[in-house]
Amino acid sequence: MGLNELSTVLWRQRELLETLLFKLEEEELILASGRTRWIGRATREVEHVLDQLRGVELGRAIEADDAAREVGLVEGASLLELAKAAPAPWNDLLRSHHVALTDVTAQIDALAHSNRDVLQQSVRATQEALVGISATQSTYDPKGSSEQRIDSAFLFDEAL
Repeated sequence: MGLNELSTVLWRQRELLETLLFKLEEEELILASGRTRWIGRATREVEHVLDQLRGVELGRAIEADDAAREVGLVEGASLLELAKAAPAPWNDLLRSHHVALTDVTAQIDALAHSNRDVLQQSVRATQEALVGISATQSTYDPKGSSEQRIDSAFLFDEAL
């Protein structure tokens, strides 16, 4: 039965989206702590979940098309269209999947934007610090002519 398989795939997709949200929150905590040692690993874990989601999305599309044919809709019908056309109890279950998927996707979007902003700020701060290191100063030599010199001592903040 197409609706049963679709629901199974939707449960798996919801589980993966929750895992993605968790991984993004881990990444956020690492960024907030300023301890960037694990940021590469956290990013790889996010990418791994995204890869799994891509595979599940393909399966969902196939199962959704089967379910659409089962309830008399054309292939490519949305989840809400399927919910409207499906018999009870599938209609309520598909609506609940839609609500849950919409909710977790919005949370993921907000957290991903927040993490991206923090990363961009960190990159800017690092670039500004590096520019300050390589900046030269114009001074006068003992003969009164202008020379450029580079300071040789710098203080680094470990958070960079």
